[in-house]
Amino acid sequence: MQEHHRQSGFSLLELLIALIVFSLGLLAVAGLQTVSKQSNYESIQRTVASQTANGLLEDIRTNGAGIPTYLGSGDIGGGSRGAEPVPNCGVGAECNPAQKAAFDLWFWEQALDGSLETAGGANAGGLVLPTLCVGGPAGGGAGIYRVTVVWRGTASLVSQANNACGAASGNYGDQNSLRRIVQIPTYIDPNF
Repeated sequence: MQEHHRQSGFSLLELLIALIVFSLGLLAVAGLQTVSKQSNYESIQRTVASQTANGLLEDIRTNGAGIPTYLGSGDIGGGSRGAEPVPNCGVGAECNPAQKAAFDLWFWEQALDGSLETAGGANAGGLVLPTLCVGGPAGGGAGIYRVTVVWRGTASLVSQANNACGAASGNYGDQNSLRRIVQIPTYIDPNF
């Protein structure tokens, strides 16, 4: 009579294969987590840019007589507006339209640069290397006004955007591949 031996349990080879499959799964989950965090960060940056552009457009809309000051601001960001303008039009001081526009531009630059939020004495909010541009009809009449916000993203993208705001600054990688753009247009009639 022959004895039959039955094998029970896992062999070392099966255990090694299971360990490799499990390790690859964990690496995939870690990669997915990294991509998720990067996408979340990009969406937060886009939200900050959109809120800033909309806020400045509302200030322009309410200060129609100051439109020439807004249009003449050039590219702002990175502290280009300097120190807080005097008078401080944000606390109810008597301001003419040009002073109000100068204060608005300074305030929104502070928001972009993250100076309104600090942690340990360093800026904690804002965008990475932001630039803000204001465009509209020459002379400040009724028409379409655009606030464009650009900043440095985390991943290289091919952009077909034909927009000069911040393009020549050199802050956004080779061929501006790291440049992110939010542009908000709206119709404003300063006489209305």
